[in-house]
Amino acid sequence: MTRSTPLSRGEALRVVQDVLAYFDETTEEYVRRRHRELQAQGLVNATIFERIEADLRYRAVAPPELSLRQLRRIVYG
Repeated sequence: MTRSTPLSRGEALRVVQDVLAYFDETTEEYVRRRHRELQAQGLVNATIFERIEADLRYRAVAPPELSLRQLRRIVYG
């Protein structure tokens, strides 16, 4: 990456680590993380869970379709 981009060695390493971490994240971890991020933006749960439901369809390896109730159970147990 350092040869083909203007990134320094340290920056390239961080990009690679971020990409690997993204693909290593389980569906449950993604749902919980995304819920926290959207909540921090001031969104309400109804909007948050609808957005997460839609976002899951576009992940590199899409998980089985989850209902809004299943998403809430992942976040709140």
